[in-house]
Amino acid sequence: MRTLLRQSPQERVVRPGGVPGIFSKPVEVIQMPESTTSEFIISPEVIKASPLGLELSDAQCRRLAKVVSASGLEHGELLFEEGHRDDALHVVTRGSFEVVKEAGGGDMVSLQVLHEGDMIGQMGFIDGVEHSAGVRALNNSEVFTLSRQDMEELLPEDPDLVYKVMRAIIRTIHTILRRMNIQYVELTNYIAKDHGRY
Repeated sequence: MRTLLRQSPQERVVRPGGVPGIFSKPVEVIQMPESTTSEFIISPEVIKASPLGLELSDAQCRRLAKVVSASGLEHGELLFEEGHRDDALHVVTRGSFEVVKEAGGGDMVSLQVLHEGDMIGQMGFIDGVEHSAGVRALNNSEVFTLSRQDMEELLPEDPDLVYKVMRAIIRTIHTILRRMNIQYVELTNYIAKDHGRY
């Protein structure tokens, strides 16, 4: 058995690989079997408060908390680069992240800012496509991460949990697409009103 700690408010820790970060949950000592793959886990309460936990029962939140991992990133550190391919879904639990895209000549264009509760990497998680943009931390920030393989392994044990997690992911994608459609209509109306002049 090993002892894992959930860090107290403003406690600075160093995670595996030397990545420092700040956790915001109370200290909680947990005994985990040696076979556990995650060096740090998060509490079921964090899962429940996230978009993934919206429809989950308390037992399902505890089950999901066992397979996710927590990571801390410093200001300017990349969560992943544009063109990177993986099957990981990230949920922001602290701080904020900037979605950036290369504009040529080494310049980066900021596309969006993500805050606590936002998901990152939904499409890569679903079908493994390359990330169309990079994501970097705007300050000392944290995410918890769920891999597609870990979620698929929950399918025989709790298919209802997997179904509800997928509903949550699709719900956020739908929200993004709806916002993009509204912005497209607004831009089209603006261009038409000004007769194509920018």
